[in-house]
Parts: sequence; C-alpha cells; structure tokens
Amino acid sequence: MTQPRSAMAALSSWLLLGLVFGVLLWPYQALSELGFRLQRGLWLAPQPQPLLGCLLVFAATSLLILLAWGPLAGGRGGGTASLLALDRAPDAERPGHEELWLQQLSLATQLRRLPLMLLTHLGGLAVGVESPSVALGASLLLAIRRRWPGFQLLASLSPSLVAVIGGAAGLGAAFRSPLLAVAYGLEELGQRSGLPLVLPALLLAGSGTLVATTMGQPARLPGLALGPLPPQVWGWAAALTLVGAAAGALLVRLLLPAAAAVKRLLGQRRLLGTLLLAGALTALALASGGLSLNDGSLSLAAALAGDSVGPPLLWLWRLLSSVLSLALGAPGGLMHDSMSLGALLISPLQGLPGLDSQALAQLAAVGATALFAAAHGCPLFCAAFVFTLQGDPGLLPLLFLVSAVAAALGERWRGEGWNEHQVQGLLDQKPSAIPSSR
Repeated sequence: MTQPRSAMAALSSWLLLGLVFGVLLWPYQALSELGFRLQRGLWLAPQPQPLLGCLLVFAATSLLILLAWGPLAGGRGGGTASLLALDRAPDAERPGHEELWLQQLSLATQLRRLPLMLLTHLGGLAVGVESPSVALGASLLLAIRRRWPGFQLLASLSPSLVAVIGGAAGLGAAFRSPLLAVAYGLEELGQRSGLPLVLPALLLAGSGTLVATTMGQPARLPGLALGPLPPQVWGWAAALTLVGAAAGALLVRLLLPAAAAVKRLLGQRRLLGTLLLAGALTALALASGGLSLNDGSLSLAAALAGDSVGPPLLWLWRLLSSVLSLALGAPGGLMHDSMSLGALLISPLQGLPGLDSQALAQLAAVGATALFAAAHGCPLFCAAFVFTLQGDPGLLPLLFLVSAVAAALGERWRGEGWNEHQVQGLLDQKPSAIPSSR
C-alpha cells in the first residue's frame, strides 16, 4: 500500500504544481497580448496612427536598453543560457560556476526581467515569450526546492534536473502543449538529463495547460485539415526547405557579430548606442507598416492559414528587426522570430498559378519549419512547434522530414548556434566576473 500511496502523492503534487505554473504564466501571456493589441490598434487599424506608434517604439526601446544595460542587467536576454549550461557544461567546468548559474535562475532575476518584458512588448521588439517562460518554469521549481528542502519530490532530484523539468514545463504550459514540453526537454534543455524529465514535464505542462490562457498567441490556429501535399507543390516544398535552411543559417551568422557589436557600442557609448538602436527599430517599424514588430505572429498566422503576407521586402525588415532585438538583449529568443521569417518566404509565391491558399498554407509551414530548424537545431521540437501552431496532422510527417534536412544543413552552414554561443560565453567568464544577481 505504501508504494501506490507514494506514487499517487507524487502524481498529485506534480499536477498541482502544474496548475501553479499555468497561473504564474498569465502575466507573460498578458504582456504578449498587449503588444499585439498595440500593433493592431496603432499600425494595422483601418486608420493607423504611425506617428504615435513610432513614438511608442522609440521611447520603450530606449528605456529598455538603458535599463537592460544598467540597473536591470541581470534580467537581460531570454534567461535560458544558464539553464543550458547546467545541463551541458563539462564536469571540469562546473566547480565555481554551477552555484552562480543556479543563482541566475532565481525568482528575483525573473522579477528584474518583468519590467524589461513590459517595455519589450510596449515597443514591439521582435521577440516572443518562449525563453522567459522557460526561465520562469526553471526558477519556480528551483525556488521551491531551495525554500522547502523537505519536499522529497524535488529534493530527491539534482538541481540541474529540477531546472530542466521546470523549463520544459514552462514552455509547454505557456503554449498549452505537453508535446512541446517533452520535445523541448529531451532535445534542447535535457540533453544529458534524458528520460527522467519526461513524466514530470508531461504532468506539469498537462495540468498547466488547463489554466493557461490563450492570450498573446494569434498564430495558434484552431487546427486545419489541408489534406496531402499536391504533387505539383513538391518541388516548391523542396526549394523552400533549402532556402529556409540557408536563411536560418544567415540569421545566426548575422546575429552573432551583431550581438558583439552592440555589446561594444553600449559598453563604450551607451547613450549614443541607445539612440541609434531605438531609431533603427523605429525606422524598420515605419518602413514595414508595423509588421516588423513583436515576434511576427500576425504575419505567421496569416501565412499558416494561406492568407496574404505582404510584399517580399517585409522579410528583410523582419530579419533586421529580429537581429537587432536579440542583439540588444530583449527578453526573448529565436523561436517565433525564425518561424515567422520562414513563413514569410512564401511571399514571392503569392499569385503564382497552381498555388491556391491551401498550397500556400502548406508551403508556409514548410518554410517556417526549415528556417526554424536551421537556426535553432532540434528538428523534432521545431517540427512539433509548427505543427502545434497550424494543427494539421496530415502535414506532420513532411514537417519532420523538412526539419531533419534543414537542421542538418543549418548546422553545417551556420557554424556556432545562438544558444551554444551564449553558453560558451558563460563558460568563458571567470566565476568572479559573473554577477550573482543575474
């Protein structure tokens, strides 16, 4: 009787913790929703207000940079680098670093990130809530483990495994998909943790999904039934896989030097750098009519549904906006940005004979998956994420194939990945140089 009772208690505890996860993610989802409402109201309304929109983008971006590179530096970025380092760092690198990485995954750090997220979504910087949700989930479980050491459910697990479980579940609950939690946990966060993360992440994300809201997710479609890919579209799908892989590699190859350049600029001439970066993002918003703002979900939703996505030049505006937003340390990551960029690759194909809205929707999913997988790696997770948004099970086998091919090509073409770059940056720092508040 003892074992069944113990198992039932553990199951109940994971499910209750998942409900807490879902509720605590509401502010993040509300901030994302705020960004899209401002985008629609100021830029995409029947009577747009670009002047007011430009003022808001410039002011919010300027304040974000000054805070993120000043008093709130600990909340800069998406917050997943230390979590990845906990799982991936060689044993020889851990002494002196591990405790600091755990300190960076604290609820205090997430509170520092919250005002930066508010400014991010007020200004419409081109990042989403994925990485902050991951960091929040990891920080929450670690905080419970530290605060209540007698809670055997977490005390019996290593801190790194607890962090991985929480991070995976944070993403799954935020996007109401336990499938994403497991795929992300196994492929990205828990490469060394392995199968022990699966059941806890599944339970946490599953119950969190019950109370998580639908706010801030315009690209989450109700589920389409597009049918099999027509033979006349196969060639376009193959071409988009290659183009998407090359574009994903380009995104990362631009991002790494841009991040280094922004760091030097803001380290030497912070006020000048702030004005230049805020002005550049404002100019991109004006040139794109507001479609370079936020994580691109409005364009992604249109593309995945087979609707018009605008002129091909929009792809360039979004690319530059994504690179600058990530380089200056806006709280977010590559996920939605790269999917949006990939979906926009169908823009030159609009209006071609033989490509109706259904075919364009399928090709948008192919492009989104290819660019995402090439930039990010993790082919199973990338395909699963695009499938979660579009919801067409008939297309899932093709997305897995596209993702595997693009990830292999992207790894060769892009060189060092964005996540790997950030983890290596943590490993290269001396322990004394890492602020304990981060």
